[in-house]
Amino acid sequence: MHPARTAPAGSGPGRLAPAHIALAALVAAVWGVNFVVIEIGLDHFPPLLFSALRFLVAALPAVFLVGRPKVAWKSIVGVGLVLGVAKFGLLFTGMDLGAPAGLSSLVLQVQAVFTALFAFAVLGERPGRRKLVGMAVALAGIGVAAVDEGAAGSVTGFALVIAAAACWGVSNVLTRKAAPPDALNFMVWVSTVPVLPLLALSLLLEGPERDLAALRGLDWTGVGVIVYVAWITTVFGFGAWGWLLRRHPASSVAPFSLLVPVFGMSSAALFLGEGVSPLRWCAAALLVGGVALTSFAPRRGAGGGTGRKPVVSDGPAAVSFPRPAREGRPV
Repeated sequence: MHPARTAPAGSGPGRLAPAHIALAALVAAVWGVNFVVIEIGLDHFPPLLFSALRFLVAALPAVFLVGRPKVAWKSIVGVGLVLGVAKFGLLFTGMDLGAPAGLSSLVLQVQAVFTALFAFAVLGERPGRRKLVGMAVALAGIGVAAVDEGAAGSVTGFALVIAAAACWGVSNVLTRKAAPPDALNFMVWVSTVPVLPLLALSLLLEGPERDLAALRGLDWTGVGVIVYVAWITTVFGFGAWGWLLRRHPASSVAPFSLLVPVFGMSSAALFLGEGVSPLRWCAAALLVGGVALTSFAPRRGAGGGTGRKPVVSDGPAAVSFPRPAREGRPV
């Protein structure tokens, strides 16, 4: 048996060993706290430049260590543009315009709904009744969050975070079609794509003077922020998540992603002093519950008896899909 398929001692099918549970929770915490780190980073860098530096540091020197890409270049470029340029460009800009870190960590999880919608439109993945209910519940949570944010926050920033979630949904469908056998290898190569487009957009929209001022004023806090969002969030986070998915069913690992907004909102309250109103708690309950129904609803033909392991998208709260049979592309 291949060692990557061997279940850890003391764990049955679908059960995670205590160390693996701790690792999954750690990754969720890393991804949740990431929103606080982004908020701090936006005090040091313009959003598009910040995003470009994140991918530059994530790609180098890792791209020389992970080996050749294991999927087609068109898939790497497509996901790199949609995920790296569009999704993160919109997210960082939305937060820079005032979308709170904790709320952003929550609202971004609606990407699971967008993923299901785009998968139906593009791939013919018909959602079942339970998934449709989950999508409706999650969208109701977005509505409650919009009411809460509209009372005193940045409506534009909130809208850009939702747009970022939609772009994430598109990238999830592109990733599903690419079916990368190695999540870390894929994410490192994807990280090479957005650097130049984001730098060009930053120069055009944010201006060379602002970019140069940020780089000249680089301090240890700025360095630490870039290292965290690049190496800890991207390289460690996606590498560990992919490692867990190669050893356990996605249905056992993916639910831990629902902890991301929990860590995001609690860390934002702890470190940034963000308050959590009753409406926001209501929105959180609706969104997390809806995403859980949308992401983990059972699918006919997916799982037992097919011998195929579901593919999970490139991030937290991912929707899983059964992978089409394809030679030489093990999960």
